[in-house]
Amino acid sequence: MGQRLSGGRSCLDVPGRLLPQPPPPPPPVRRKLALLFAMLCVWLYMFLYSCAGSCAAAPGLLLLGSGSRAAHAPPALATAPDGTPPRLPFRAQPATPLASGKEMAEGAASPEEQSPEVPDSPSPISSFFSGSGSKQLPQAIIIGVKKGGTRALLEFLRVHPDVRAVGAEPHFFDRSYDKGLAWYRDLMPRTLDGQITMEKTPSYFVTREAPARISAMSKDTKLIVVVRDPVTRAISDYTQTLSKRPDIPTFESLTFKNRTTGLIDTSWSAIQIGIYAKHLEHWLRHFPIRQMLFVSGERLISDPAGELGRVQDFLGLKRIITDKHFYFNKTKGFPCLKKAEGSSRPHCLGKTKGRTHPEIDREVVRRLREFYRPFNLKFYQMTGHDFGWD
Repeated sequence: MGQRLSGGRSCLDVPGRLLPQPPPPPPPVRRKLALLFAMLCVWLYMFLYSCAGSCAAAPGLLLLGSGSRAAHAPPALATAPDGTPPRLPFRAQPATPLASGKEMAEGAASPEEQSPEVPDSPSPISSFFSGSGSKQLPQAIIIGVKKGGTRALLEFLRVHPDVRAVGAEPHFFDRSYDKGLAWYRDLMPRTLDGQITMEKTPSYFVTREAPARISAMSKDTKLIVVVRDPVTRAISDYTQTLSKRPDIPTFESLTFKNRTTGLIDTSWSAIQIGIYAKHLEHWLRHFPIRQMLFVSGERLISDPAGELGRVQDFLGLKRIITDKHFYFNKTKGFPCLKKAEGSSRPHCLGKTKGRTHPEIDREVVRRLREFYRPFNLKFYQMTGHDFGWD
């Protein structure tokens, strides 16, 4: 039991390396990296939590798993941060059209006014970051014209990262002006520094009160007008109404006050809207021509990248939207986006676009062209651009 080994050591004396050793301490670098990763996770969680409320509050935007964009009900009025009152100090009289029009042929609102077409749902990343920024009154407005190509232009522009636009037509300056600028501002999407806020309501162009009202909001507002051959535009306007009310009179009977004398009925809005020179006169009393851009609806189909280039220059944007963004859809007969805003899929405008026009008597078309010719020539002179409709 008590035997000694040679060298005077006891048999119970076991070398230290044979006993269990404690684990070596972790290197300082590994310890610091683990601590940094833990802090990053905590910071990211707090950031996402703080942003969730603002992202969800952004109107018309979507968070993860949300549905499509849609027009939202206006929230309760509140005084804007810059002191803008929730209502204007007066109630404006309802806008009156230039002529009474024909109720039967104009009773149905356009699909864009009732349930505007919207692009595919934005990606989670774009939806998340949309919670930041602030709501601004629009710096640019597409004011017309109906059935000219305004929806196509807006959808094309929304591909640009520096353009933010409300999807539905606000109709503020023609129908809801008494609700005040605070209500109007709250309809707008949030924007970051360097981004442009836009909206489009084609009926502004033919609303007598709209020029003064927009000028009162901001004299620096840039105005875009998409125009189209007025004869083709009138037929397209009629086609849209016919799709909703098949019992309306024929295009020929609505066009003339007296078919025998060939007197055109300018009280019918489908005819009246196409007298562009007459409407433009009201706008030039409040805005210089250099603050207005006139986009060709025909070229928007034949050369979308070219027209978008002009629009981007007018808005002071970098030319990002080019030929690579479009492909021609032979079925619909107009260009579509290869990738819509916030989506990786191709996007064409809905079934309400590109309807087949009814066959119109050639003599009626000829008389309409004669009627519009002097107005077209005056419009060319006013804008400095020959659109080639004659």
